[in-house]
Amino acid sequence: MVIDELLQQDEGKILEFKRDLSSPQNLLKALIAFANTAGGKVIVGVNDKTRLPIGIDKPLDEEERLCNLIADSISPRLVPNIEMTTIAGKTLLVVEVFLSGSRPHFLKAEGPESGVYVRLGSTNRQADRELIAELRRTAEGVAFDELPLSDLSVDDLDLAAIKTLFHDKRDLGENDLCTLRLLTKEQGRLVPTKGAMLLFGKDRERYFPDAWVQCGRFVGKDKAEIFDHIELYDHLPQAVDSIMLFLKKHAMRSADFSEVRRKDVWSIPLGILREAVINALVHADYSQRGTPIRIAFFDDRIEIENPGILLPGMTIDDMRQGVSKIRNHVIARMFRELNLIEQWGSGVRRIFKEAAEQGLPAPEIVEIGMRMRFIVPLSEMLILQTSAEQVTEQVIEQVIEQVTEQVRRILNCLEHKPLGARDAMHNLGLRHRPTFFYDYLQPAIDAALVEMTQPESPKSPTQKYRLTNKGIAFLTRHFHSESGQ
Repeated sequence: MVIDELLQQDEGKILEFKRDLSSPQNLLKALIAFANTAGGKVIVGVNDKTRLPIGIDKPLDEEERLCNLIADSISPRLVPNIEMTTIAGKTLLVVEVFLSGSRPHFLKAEGPESGVYVRLGSTNRQADRELIAELRRTAEGVAFDELPLSDLSVDDLDLAAIKTLFHDKRDLGENDLCTLRLLTKEQGRLVPTKGAMLLFGKDRERYFPDAWVQCGRFVGKDKAEIFDHIELYDHLPQAVDSIMLFLKKHAMRSADFSEVRRKDVWSIPLGILREAVINALVHADYSQRGTPIRIAFFDDRIEIENPGILLPGMTIDDMRQGVSKIRNHVIARMFRELNLIEQWGSGVRRIFKEAAEQGLPAPEIVEIGMRMRFIVPLSEMLILQTSAEQVTEQVIEQVIEQVTEQVRRILNCLEHKPLGARDAMHNLGLRHRPTFFYDYLQPAIDAALVEMTQPESPKSPTQKYRLTNKGIAFLTRHFHSESGQ
């Protein structure tokens, strides 16, 4: 790209402007961030506010000074491409850095633990320990979710859940689990990979305490007032439907009748949202600590946010064009096997295509903090009522369509009185606690048919579960009517 075209652009992930070399520290951080993230150019001799070239004095001397600064200040060694160019009679230095295979680079004065920087938008951000490890792994071609968990065994995986998901495809034996990289050999024995525990771990929260999903419906356009929220601890493939159920619960639909068929039209773009949800689950950086995947439903938009910035070498423009780099190889392979994704890179491209075909505003992708946020604007404002009891009958009907046989059974189980988890499992004839929670209890809670007796203390040993008013009405109207009662 010629220099006059670059000067028309804003600073961003791969471009920065500098007036001069009088304060080289920030320039060095930018070069480190470019080398660690996706490459980029620093143009020296430009007013960074007006984008007008002001030039530099003694460009040959400044070029030599800059080369010395880079050699003395950055480790591992970084060798950028430095060129002089002239525009409007002004000489500029163009310093180009490519994505480095020796990453992570760091500022020597700050050391390898504190001096690593990455590029987020038009800013250079200090990388934490987890991100530094991620930079190192990607340079070595190692996926986090392929790493072994040496102290665990196959018994730590929910094999029943795996069997259920594959029941209409094929039986999975030990060799299949190894091929899918759910199991790997470590010191002569088969152990689960991190991806296997993230997907189907019986005690996932112990090893990955932030690998869950937080969903919230907010009143208005900000997070000042929350209307409804849930926490999802489903196995990752099953989390897709649970998230979509939550979004549907707070959406509205209308019916378009014709002589031939009935077509439901929702007030939210379900296809776009499903692709964005899957993208977040597959590409989240599960090595990060502190925050889960978040789904925020506002009156005018839905935001889907996952931990982890773009992989080195990737830009948002690359994503829009269908370029794909897989962060989690095991998780992505499993989603592909289950037909939750079609082909690598097609999901994001399909999102923008579908938005254009439906005449919807284009979704927005941003890197914010150390997270990726996918913003899906809504074509119309969805104004909430002030009470959960005012949810429309249409919403109840769509929840009914999602009810599984497991949910039907737990509703019948709780019909006469609240029960704790142990008693409910006994009545249902279940012995496997994760199966009870993920397949029976959580879907019923997500559908607002069952609630906790102590919602302020969700992990209380005296916690019990009871039918909500909707659950009672639903049980009476649908289950009893079906059985002739």
